[in-house]
Amino acid sequence: MEDKYSRIKNTIRCIPDFPAPGILFRDVTTLVKDADAFRESCELLSEAVSEFSSIDYIAGIESRGFVFGSVLANREGKGLVLVRKPGKLPAKVLSVEYDLEYGKDTVEIHIDAIIEGEKYLVIDDLLATGGTAEATCRLIEIGAGVVVGCLFLVELPELKGREKLKNRKVVSIIQFEGE
Repeated sequence: MEDKYSRIKNTIRCIPDFPAPGILFRDVTTLVKDADAFRESCELLSEAVSEFSSIDYIAGIESRGFVFGSVLANREGKGLVLVRKPGKLPAKVLSVEYDLEYGKDTVEIHIDAIIEGEKYLVIDDLLATGGTAEATCRLIEIGAGVVVGCLFLVELPELKGREKLKNRKVVSIIQFEGE
């Protein structure tokens, strides 16, 4: 009999050589399309929120972090802060640039989205190298918010994203180890 973790894993499509040769992309669009797998994923993420100290806001990373973050924010009765790619937010922003394997990228947040001393839980669908999540944490801290940790549906341990987030509490629901 298949357990819920295996069911969730089995709904995630694996696409070889995307976005570049040698990369096996874990596509959660097939998971969110499956009503049962999506519901079970959200339930497991909601249960995992209790592993963090009290939170005031959920910070969802573009774009699939918006999907899971909005569900969690609703379930937990918290506000949702959207962390975007550059040029997508209309008001004044805070920005952090970070390194990718082949270049740089930036994340932005509205300057009034972070409230000094408030506690933020960062959420995204997948932890790979940890660059985007770590930049998001720095962004919140630049705005004087407190990051209580990071929550991910999927983790790819071989890419060592936890190491980049080593001083932060990290929780992931399922892992694809060497698969």
